[in-house]
Amino acid sequence: MKFRCERDTLVDALTTSSRAVTTRSSTSPALGGVRVGVEGNRLTVVGTDLDLTVRVEVEAIGLDDGACVSPARLTADIVRSMEPGAVTFEGGEEEVEISAARSRFVVRTYPVEDYPVLPDPRPQQVALPASGLAEALRQVVRAASNDDARPLLTGVLVAAEGDGIRLVATDSYRLALRDLAGTRPLPEGTEQILVPARALTELQRLLPGTKDDAGSEVGFSVGDLDATFTASGVHLTTRLLDGRFPDYRQLIPPGYPNNLRVGKESLLDALRRVRLLVRDNTTPVRMSMRPGSVELTVLSQEVGHASEDVDADYQGEDLTVAFNPTYLIDGVEAALGDEVILETVDATKPATVRAPEHDDYRYLLMPVRVP
Repeated sequence: MKFRCERDTLVDALTTSSRAVTTRSSTSPALGGVRVGVEGNRLTVVGTDLDLTVRVEVEAIGLDDGACVSPARLTADIVRSMEPGAVTFEGGEEEVEISAARSRFVVRTYPVEDYPVLPDPRPQQVALPASGLAEALRQVVRAASNDDARPLLTGVLVAAEGDGIRLVATDSYRLALRDLAGTRPLPEGTEQILVPARALTELQRLLPGTKDDAGSEVGFSVGDLDATFTASGVHLTTRLLDGRFPDYRQLIPPGYPNNLRVGKESLLDALRRVRLLVRDNTTPVRMSMRPGSVELTVLSQEVGHASEDVDADYQGEDLTVAFNPTYLIDGVEAALGDEVILETVDATKPATVRAPEHDDYRYLLMPVRVP
């Protein structure tokens, strides 16, 4: 195998595919590498841990068709360190030579036959708007759990809802929900799938983050066991989680008697300031809501206390509710627009954060019980 490719293009391909490479030492050593293959002028770099697979396809100058399995992180670091320009990659059965300008590296490789035989990416079934999907993932994925002991909560529910789909994630302390209208990517007869949040976090990296890319699309297809997203020459395939997502609808209160409307940035700034006294995940921020303002208070027995008043429009009975400050900041950050609305029932029932002009996103947050 031999090819020549621009350094920056090759670095991007190696780095992107390496995000799927396993870090578990108990698995096959070959899974610690990326499969680099060239056929004609098409270069394919693949990384996988068998649950998540990232396949990157780019143009290169193919000199000799073939493939090798090269150590993922080391190979990416070597190519990144080289001078700008063309990089030559030449591999045999036991080692690969990477050279550019006056630099030359020889790296031991893994046997190609030890690398899993992966099926080709599933053909695209539907196209999703890239900017809308990126925005929805940014809002929802943050609420998924990272506790492998509760595997269903490490996923994001993708369910048919009205004329579109709904994305839902929860870690049992908070829940994020986002509707995408006019998008029905699920195949006939499939009402919902559960996609690992880790895979969607990697997908976020591939998607545009601005409205300037409003015309770009993401290919999507789903099978019985996996789903594939395609964007910018990258195919991301993830195994779906098996199980039934909790019934989140029963967590949503039917109505809210109390309504706080406040400037998003002023609330975030105040929350970040008073959070400076928080030294663990058990110290809450108290929100004392009254007409005209909300007072934020953090009381730490070991450090001290802090408080700040923020101008706000409040309707309802005077109420003090305590929240995990990090979780609250996450919800406020995810809301679109210049203002946010915090809806509450009392100090014990879930509250909702949303934007006044964007009712397609809701963030539910359980209060913290305080004396």
